[in-house]
Amino acid sequence: MNTVFRPFAGRWSRLISCTTHRLPPAVPGRTRMPQEALATGLLRTSPTLHSRQYSSMNPNDFIATSLIDSVTFVAVCSDTLESLVDYFEQIIDETSTLKNPDVTYGDGVLTVSFGEPHGTYVINRQLPNRQIWLSSPTSGPKRYDFIPDKRTVNEGYWLYRHDGVTLHELLQREISAIVGRELEFFALPHSQRPQEPAPDGREG
Repeated sequence: MNTVFRPFAGRWSRLISCTTHRLPPAVPGRTRMPQEALATGLLRTSPTLHSRQYSSMNPNDFIATSLIDSVTFVAVCSDTLESLVDYFEQIIDETSTLKNPDVTYGDGVLTVSFGEPHGTYVINRQLPNRQIWLSSPTSGPKRYDFIPDKRTVNEGYWLYRHDGVTLHELLQREISAIVGRELEFFALPHSQRPQEPAPDGREG
């Protein structure tokens, strides 16, 4: 009896082992991906994983990506950064009190050094988040979303949602304090909030 049962038991144990390998036990609240999916890249296209990618982002980043398309973002971001490059170079040329100032721009990253004791500003494009990021030696890091004008998506302004201050408002305040005179950052593209219409229909 034992001799007859042994081959059958061996085949049964291999069947159980094979089934367990192909269908891993489920864990409540989690989705397990087969090893073959990892090798073929299916993991990157999983709808579940795609939704998790946004869950690790700042909620405001998700809102920003839905406001404008990527083509519009690149256009308004280039206008903003290039106009800032020109204006920062003009500011430095007209300010003789700065020690070894410098402006560099490339690949969406603008670096402006005002020398000691003022420090360096870094303003750069973040395409995945559709934001402009600022590193200020005065106020620290900030992330700006482009808020399009309701009348035309190609116009608008850059807003830091945590304090309600725009990019150009911050630069106007901080850079004017560094150079000791009132500057004109609000004359640059995408620098001003849209004017609210007056009760009679005209812009106030």
